[in-house]
Amino acid sequence: MPRYLDPKNDFIFKKIFGHHPDLLKSFLNAILPLPEGCVIESLAYLVSEHVPEMEGFKSTIVDVRCKDNHNRYFIVEMQMEWVSDFMKRMIFNTAATYVRQLKKGELYQELSPVYGLALINDKFEKGEEWFHHYRMSNTNKNKNLDDIQLVLIELPKLKPNTITEKKLTILWLRFLKEINEKTKEIDPNLLEVEEIKKALTLLEESSYNEAELLEYDKRWDFVSSEKTLLAGKFSEGEAKGLAKGLEKGRAEGEMKARVEMVYNLHQLGIPIKNIATAAQLSMEELNGILKKKQEIFS
Repeated sequence: MPRYLDPKNDFIFKKIFGHHPDLLKSFLNAILPLPEGCVIESLAYLVSEHVPEMEGFKSTIVDVRCKDNHNRYFIVEMQMEWVSDFMKRMIFNTAATYVRQLKKGELYQELSPVYGLALINDKFEKGEEWFHHYRMSNTNKNKNLDDIQLVLIELPKLKPNTITEKKLTILWLRFLKEINEKTKEIDPNLLEVEEIKKALTLLEESSYNEAELLEYDKRWDFVSSEKTLLAGKFSEGEAKGLAKGLEKGRAEGEMKARVEMVYNLHQLGIPIKNIATAAQLSMEELNGILKKKQEIFS
């Protein structure tokens, strides 16, 4: 019984989809909302552009860039954990790819569509929806601009038994979600698809040498370290937020007590100057409180 590696590991993900265009072509045709009849027939890999790093998980994103025979561009990204800036990074990535198509003097009509696909091994929105398709649209008319489109998939929400989507779509996503080091048996449905069957052989531990397996483990260690670091920052921020909230609440409580005291002393006819001293307020602050009271009850 072969031992399988996890395809969500960025080293393995790149090995499968970054070096085997036939597998990437099958995967993209199954996952992306391409116009009817506009399937990807062939792919050519592109050099990855440098994009701004994000705070947290700087090195756990792997992207594969390619172009098909219809000059459409595709960016595929695997991200283990959701961070708030990831969506902006996706927009930047796809928009930058769209812009870089044109060289000086070329016509805008030569621009081709760009699709950005992100596979997230985390939940980032409430609800059961797992497939998120974004494109520009006219808010007043049923009209879309399709030149830049984003698809984000929340893998943990995938429930194959309750989904009636295309079979190949679900099988590829199951391949990503379900297969890992603990896998003992492969569902026969996955083996029915030649491309997925080939991808599974690329997951077998025996296909890798010692140096590659060391790199695989190193990537998981890095992800774990970044999770711990981010969790620590979250806890620290949560503690600071709590302390700030308590301080604000305490200050608001003290001010409320002072206002009540001002009202009570004023009703008793105590001189304004004495009230200001007792409440530790300036005359300007005291007059402001009394004026506010007068406006409320006038």
